[in-house]
Amino acid sequence: LPVPKQADTKIHGLWRSMESTAMVQDGLEKNFRADQLNVYVYESRPKMGQAAAAVIAAEIRRAIEERGRAVVILASAPSQNEFLANLAEATDIDWSRVTAFHLDEYLGMDDRAEQSFRKFLIDRLVNKVPLGQFHGLRGDAPDGNAEAKRYAKLLEENPPDFAVLGIGENGHLAFIDPPFCDFNDPEAVKVVQLDEVCRNQQVHDGAFASLDEVPRDALSLTIPTLMARPKLFAIAPGPAKRQAIKNTVEGPVSTSCPASILRTHPNAHLFIHVVAAEYLDR
Repeated sequence: LPVPKQADTKIHGLWRSMESTAMVQDGLEKNFRADQLNVYVYESRPKMGQAAAAVIAAEIRRAIEERGRAVVILASAPSQNEFLANLAEATDIDWSRVTAFHLDEYLGMDDRAEQSFRKFLIDRLVNKVPLGQFHGLRGDAPDGNAEAKRYAKLLEENPPDFAVLGIGENGHLAFIDPPFCDFNDPEAVKVVQLDEVCRNQQVHDGAFASLDEVPRDALSLTIPTLMARPKLFAIAPGPAKRQAIKNTVEGPVSTSCPASILRTHPNAHLFIHVVAAEYLDR
């Protein structure tokens, strides 16, 4: 795959290791490295979603070829729509060998509710491909702390090959919001509080009619759990993400923007489009 003219020479090797398909290069405006984070800027959300799906489908195939199975963590948010639609149509994946986890779920939410993040993935992927296993965080479990421990044990028994992430308007990863972010959290999965910016985003996304309806607590994987994955892929389009993307890529690595920690991961990739990149200096 040819390296785009705008590419930072430091990431030629990383770029060439990606899926060798025109779909990955199609619509690519530029790519560069921010510390260790590889950033790919596409001309549109559809092109971004196609490229991310091509790369991640290749990772799934590679894991199956190398060790007979793939274990993945997937994000649940409107930012993932284009990616998931393309991934569900990926060819030559033996989905029966794929185990999927997800990042977070509202506390008290069952998987029949329209706002459920389990339902989000069930509707967009689990019901569309013959997935081997899908482990959902049971937000409606009677004991949230016990559910966090159950899920942490499942992750320990099935170490994920990679995680697919979104980035919140406040820079959160999963449901780890800035006021409550700990880059050295001792817990793998935990009950967390949601800050007002995060809760307002759920209203902006159309999941809830008003802020009062948005839950204040959730179950979430923690930052160390995500950072322990061998590869990370973040997908974060949209005008509402412009400041979060700037803080992630160009701000300090700080808990004030949890996603900034991606810049310290040895194999992390951020897929955005030109609108989300508008506040970047480069």
